[in-house]
Amino acid sequence: MSRTTKISIVVPFLNEMDNLPTLLERVGAVFANRAEDWELLLVDDGSTDGSPEWAIEQSRSNRHVRVLRLSRNFGHQLAITAGLDRTDGDAVVIMDADLQDTPETIPALINKWREGYEVVFAVRRSRAGETWLKKFLAARFYRLFRFLTQTQIPMDAGDFRLVDRRVVDALREMRELHRFMRGLTCWVGYRQGSVEYDRAARHAGETKYPVWKSARLAIDAITSFSAAPLRWIVQFGMLVCVLALIWVIYVMGLAIFAPHTLERGWASLIAVIVFLGGVQLIGIGMLGQYVSRIFEEGKRRPLYILRDDTRDTAAPPS
Repeated sequence: MSRTTKISIVVPFLNEMDNLPTLLERVGAVFANRAEDWELLLVDDGSTDGSPEWAIEQSRSNRHVRVLRLSRNFGHQLAITAGLDRTDGDAVVIMDADLQDTPETIPALINKWREGYEVVFAVRRSRAGETWLKKFLAARFYRLFRFLTQTQIPMDAGDFRLVDRRVVDALREMRELHRFMRGLTCWVGYRQGSVEYDRAARHAGETKYPVWKSARLAIDAITSFSAAPLRWIVQFGMLVCVLALIWVIYVMGLAIFAPHTLERGWASLIAVIVFLGGVQLIGIGMLGQYVSRIFEEGKRRPLYILRDDTRDTAAPPS
């Protein structure tokens, strides 16, 4: 007899006590009449609201529930990494715990996977419960990322996706600290497809990803996949040098043919100095972003520290 296909659902969470019971109920309902075996792998990223204790209690009475507890808050992307490192499903679904990623979309992802696609993105057809500013910035980020890098992330696709076992194995080989899992999933290649869904509003609680956190993730994404900002700074610096040379020639001309006008140019001179100072600071800051990543990667610290695993069957990668 052939082995039953196993689907793992990796869900990182941080203080989601109001959402986890509904999440478990809806995921269970999705697989109630399906032939696949399934596992809900809940990854606690340093919660303090009692949700880890609730999840562990569920794992004792429900064989489909498994809980990983990290030693502290390591961040959303590293919590996803911890789940991928420990899961053993034939296919793995990555989704958030706030139920904006609807569990009812999982069968569509599985069906697309069975067609031969090894990465299946859940593309947002609509986005309920989000401000116009967040929608606007998200749209601009995807376009900028596609322009700067050779990694073509589908427009309006978040972390909600299904990946095949061979893709999971490939992702396990990449141990960089500043991770952008959406980009890494595209970078590994394989056959990639998508399904559309309507993203729901958050079920309960407050978002754990405000605009400033999203901006930080965007910076990590761009600096991890592209050196274009550094090239732009060099090109802009060359342009400024050309303009400065033209300015020097202009001032020399004034000194020869109209010396009485030079005293009135102090305001424009100060403006140029302030402008060039700002350009230099931006350039140094951007260079510092790349240098700091070299420094942090050179420490070779583990990406995360695992505190507990309610079913310690899969060893983490070395």
